[in-house]
Parts: sequence; C-alpha cells; structure tokens
Amino acid sequence: MKENNTRNSKSKKMMLWAGMISMTMTFAGLTSAYVVSSQRPDWNIEFKFPILFYWSTIVIIFSSFTFWISKKMLKKGEIQKTNLMLFSTLILAVIFIILQLNGFKQIINQGYYFTGPESSISTSFIYVLVMLHLAHLISGIIVLIVVLFNSLNKKYTMYKTLGFDLAEMFWHFLGFLWLFLFSFLIFNY
Repeated sequence: MKENNTRNSKSKKMMLWAGMISMTMTFAGLTSAYVVSSQRPDWNIEFKFPILFYWSTIVIIFSSFTFWISKKMLKKGEIQKTNLMLFSTLILAVIFIILQLNGFKQIINQGYYFTGPESSISTSFIYVLVMLHLAHLISGIIVLIVVLFNSLNKKYTMYKTLGFDLAEMFWHFLGFLWLFLFSFLIFNY
C-alpha cells in the first residue's frame, strides 16, 4: 500500500511539473516575441507603468509567504493556524487580482487599449502577458479554495499532505512567474 501511495505521489508531482514547464515555455515564447517585436518601427512604449503592478508584486510575495507558513503549521499539526494562513493567502490573491485589474484601468486612462486605433503592439503584449498570468492565477485560486476546503474538513494531517504540497508548489510557481514577468516588463520598456 505504501509503495502504491509513493508511486501515486510521484506521478502527480511529475504531472504538475509537466504543466509548470509547459506554462514556462508559453511565457518564454511570449517574452521572446516581445523582445523581437520591440525592434519594429511602430513599437511604442511611452506610457507610465502602473504603480498598482508594483503593489500587486508585494502582495503576491506575501501570499507565497502565508502559504509557506500554512504548510509549516500543518506539519506541526496546528490546523487552525493552517486554515488561517490559507485564508490569508486567498485574501491576498483576491487583492492581487483587484490591484492588477485597477492597474489595467491606469493603462486605459493613459489612452492605451488592447485593440483598436488607440492600441499599440507594445501595450498589447503587456495586456497578453499580464492577463495570461491572471488566468493562471485564477486556476491557482481554485486550487487554493479546494485546499482550504479540504483543510477545513480535516483531510490533511501532518503525514497526509500530497494535495497541499502540490498546491503550494503551484502557488509558489505562480508567484515566481509573476516576479519574472514584472521584472521583464520593467527592464524591457
């Protein structure tokens, strides 16, 4: 039975790694296209980068920290603290999304749109990169809600953490992905 559980755990972790690698390749392709496209004569990137994207970066770093603390609490058997930290992570994720959407409002208020006559290839790339990350973050929030629900229903213990481990790994990946995208956009516009 233990051997079967170990094999199950390894296969689920490998599937998660495969998914994260494919997401990484997607964003690598998009950022490469951004760099190549920046050589175009119609490349225009004169807008002010939204300050709310800076704040959202701080929020996502804190959300990784609260998820990490929740795992530490689970390993200690402190389920109430685990749930509190998971809930805090969820709240921070929602704040991140709100800040990102309001950051897009700042871009729109500067007169830059995703499509149409007021759009440019450069700002369209920013929309695609950030919105694609938000789509992945929404899937991360769904995973986080499932983990929180399972934790509230005492499905995790100090010794039974597979779903929790997978969710934590994915959440940290999403945080690192945003840090990469944010840094890339800051240094390439």
